[in-house]
Amino acid sequence: MNRRQLLFASLCGSLQAQPKPARGFSGAAWNAQQKLETKLRAATSPSFVERHMARMAAEPHHAGSPASRAVAEYARKQSSRYGFNARIESFEAFLPYPRERAVEMIAPVNYKLRLAEPNFAEDPDSRDKNQLATYNAYSAPGEITGEIVYVNYGVPADYEALRKRAISVKGKIALARYGVSWRGVKPKVAAENGAIGCLIYSDPKEDGFAKGAVYPDGPFRCDHGVQRGSVMDMSIHVGDPLSPGWASEKGSRRLSVNEAKTLMPIPVLPISYGDAKPLLEQLKGEEVSAEWRGALPVAYRFGPGPAKVRMKLSFDDAMRPVYNVIATIKGSVWPDQWVLYGNHHDAWVNGAQDPVSGAAALLETARTIGLAVKQGWQPKRTIVLALWDAEEFGLIGSTEWVEKHIETLKEKAIVYFNSDSNGKGSLGVGASPSLSLFLEEAARDSGAPRAKEWTVGPLDSGSDYVPFAHHAGIAAANLGFSDATGSGGIYHSIFDSFNWYKRFADGDFSHGKRMADFMATAISRMAEAPVPPFEFTRMAAAFERYWKEVEQLGKGSLPSAEMQKALAALSTQARDFESAYASGKPNSSMAVAKIERALLLKDGLPGRPWYKSAYSAPGQYTGYGAKTLPGVREALELNRPEEAARQAAALIQVVNAVTAAIAHAARLLRG
Repeated sequence: MNRRQLLFASLCGSLQAQPKPARGFSGAAWNAQQKLETKLRAATSPSFVERHMARMAAEPHHAGSPASRAVAEYARKQSSRYGFNARIESFEAFLPYPRERAVEMIAPVNYKLRLAEPNFAEDPDSRDKNQLATYNAYSAPGEITGEIVYVNYGVPADYEALRKRAISVKGKIALARYGVSWRGVKPKVAAENGAIGCLIYSDPKEDGFAKGAVYPDGPFRCDHGVQRGSVMDMSIHVGDPLSPGWASEKGSRRLSVNEAKTLMPIPVLPISYGDAKPLLEQLKGEEVSAEWRGALPVAYRFGPGPAKVRMKLSFDDAMRPVYNVIATIKGSVWPDQWVLYGNHHDAWVNGAQDPVSGAAALLETARTIGLAVKQGWQPKRTIVLALWDAEEFGLIGSTEWVEKHIETLKEKAIVYFNSDSNGKGSLGVGASPSLSLFLEEAARDSGAPRAKEWTVGPLDSGSDYVPFAHHAGIAAANLGFSDATGSGGIYHSIFDSFNWYKRFADGDFSHGKRMADFMATAISRMAEAPVPPFEFTRMAAAFERYWKEVEQLGKGSLPSAEMQKALAALSTQARDFESAYASGKPNSSMAVAKIERALLLKDGLPGRPWYKSAYSAPGQYTGYGAKTLPGVREALELNRPEEAARQAAALIQVVNAVTAAIAHAARLLRG
């Protein structure tokens, strides 16, 4: 290579090393932002992530327990050390613990279910004291006896298949396997079909020996590992079941247990595949199809019976404290504009993967931001970091906080970033479409590993972004690194421990550092950009794409011409916003953020008014899964044409309101 070629190669390398300016920055501002981000990412360290995990996952710390308070206090002290103004904000919620759990097969043979997980010498945490027993929070209490019917995943389509075979669960106990839908859907649908109880087991096809070696030899679920979890009907609302729509604080108004709409009407309990196998072995009747068959060495028959089970459950129905950690650094220029980032801290047991892997990365992000502040950085917007409690019971800590502060949040919140679990692998993101471009650029510039076909999907349910995005109309994103292994093998079990995480997840904590790198990048950009880097042409395109889908469902019954006119105006205005954004004035920031508020339906979704976003919501029978344009889509899926027409009219109003909000922001951007 000659001298000219060397110079050319050096120039090309230099050009490639300079990332394209991120949205919201140019010239000197972009140069300063790059220097800040380089400093932030250089400061993050895997060793600090490991240190936080070792402390927070050392003991079982389920919501409402003294150990949960101790973890919250640790996070508060660390945040204060890092320079944040940190406090614990408490609520009180209905958090029932189990008193009695007994399941016994009484015919045709006797078998008393173990209902307990084993202890392994290889994992000292499996012997920790104060482990919460295996149960489903918000199950109904009761003592019942009935024959077993195997219902596959226990979703509506499975019951339709049973009906075609003239098999009924009425008066019976449904045996469902984990997978396909969220666990709370399974007892809900069982009850709707007349079942008197439900058992949910972890089939090894989903997360046991069919996937690979089981714990402690490998990462997957052992024969008596059990997935705990809430079965609150989160499609109606999240948060404390006894205070829907208002904050549950000591002495505040509450519904009675009988008035609560999100509690399961039948007893439900999770069991291991070690306990499920004897039940499945005693089922008779027709053998199931290949799609219904799990990986246990049994025939997998529908039943009913002759396996008959006696099941007894009782709970203490206690109100318990909830401890949220709120840590703030006040903005130097726009203190009344908030950039928020949260992760929960409560776990079903030790919770190394879920949620401590995410919480540890959040604390490392806090340390890194605090270090930069101590070295002279003054973020222009206020940064608020939160560690939520009682997420596992039904997103309770975050929801009660949002419901208490909702008017303030609607006036001041720019964006809410959420994480939950974190591991090795590629970055996964669900987000408001207005954040799609921003997140792509932040991932690109922070070096976050991404899948080849990387996309930003719509927000569903399942973590603490729900009250922000679906109830308060705040742009939100849910982020984390994961691979095909994930945490399925030890999810919500006593084996979600520091030992498991070190051996089978992010053992060197390099992805914990990557998460802190990404979040420090994203938070600093949102805190520093003169105008929040939202973008709306992708929102317009998403509305058009999802409307085409519901149009096909509607088969000509929807007001297509009126909607097409509204969508065309939205697309035009989104493009106009782009020309205005290039020369935007900082005093337009909140107008840009408040465009997201225009997505809210005044009366909420049919039958579940707490959910107010017209763009996306968790499905009534999908649990975590997102339904886009949910009001119209679900009305059509449930064959309710009149409701679909009303929801389509409401959706047109929302699209027009979003268009008007974008136009207003564009006028302010132009000064």
